[in-house]
Amino acid sequence: MKLRTRIIGTLLAATVAFSSIASAKELRLGLIVPGSHAWSIAATSMGEELEERSDGKFSVSIFPAGQLGSEAQMMQQLQTGALDMAFLTAAELTNRITDFGALFAPYLVTNVEQAGELLSGPTAQSLLNRLPRETGTVGLGYGIAAMRLMLTAFPVDNVDSLNGRKIRVTPFAPVQDFYQVLGAAPTPMPLPAVYDALANGQVDGIDADLELVWKLKLYERGETLLYSRHMMFPVVGLISGRLWAQLSEEDRALIAEVAKKHLNRLFDQYTEIEARMLAKIQKTEINVIEAGPEFFEGKLKQWEDIWLKKSSVLADLRREADKLE
Repeated sequence: MKLRTRIIGTLLAATVAFSSIASAKELRLGLIVPGSHAWSIAATSMGEELEERSDGKFSVSIFPAGQLGSEAQMMQQLQTGALDMAFLTAAELTNRITDFGALFAPYLVTNVEQAGELLSGPTAQSLLNRLPRETGTVGLGYGIAAMRLMLTAFPVDNVDSLNGRKIRVTPFAPVQDFYQVLGAAPTPMPLPAVYDALANGQVDGIDADLELVWKLKLYERGETLLYSRHMMFPVVGLISGRLWAQLSEEDRALIAEVAKKHLNRLFDQYTEIEARMLAKIQKTEINVIEAGPEFFEGKLKQWEDIWLKKSSVLADLRREADKLE
């Protein structure tokens, strides 16, 4: 009788263990940035914590550097359920929901700390609430990259220096409108091609951040780093709406909590990253010029006038930003 009881107990334990393994879910997460980028590192840390806290029920496989395609393609995969999660730029979301473009308003914030505060505010959070209905995805939270600046292969004395110059940009409306009002020619181009393009004159400059300028060694091909910090560049953690619908409330809460935690950590990390990268770049031969809103003279108002008509939330974001310290 005792032997039979032990056998039954062993079989039950094995059944439970097998059921747990069978129900384990590997979440595939895509990013456009390299594996060494802070966003990819945050995704990896998120996956490790999620696996630990779910007792192995969830694990995360990271696919950086556009291995799964462009951001537009990854968004399509999220919508069909072919991809489980992604950390995508808010630029890609702007191409689908115009109001996200208001997050890129010039000098909406002056640093990544302010960006974190604003993105945690009611207007930015309300944009995430629109994602399930309008994109078939669920927004888990915001992160950030360093503030945007310009690297050019020519000397820059004032805003007129940009007239007619081809500046590589991420192809979405807020940034394209920004460079058009500056008199430049916004030029989309794959990021890996920029290094050589700066040397052969295919482009004259790039809209980027300090991390990209340093890690891609773009300073080797530039003459001027216009340290303008003219706009923030958020990243959004997304999960497929199809997968979300299949999860229990407990699992949803856990995934959302862990994802938001690691995305939010980027705000503190980029304060340090930006300072470290700037110190390194200042030791190179490139000419670093600090530039604030006054550098752009009256051209910023032209952008504002355009986007107050395009976006229903820009005025609200400006009001919230004005209250930040």
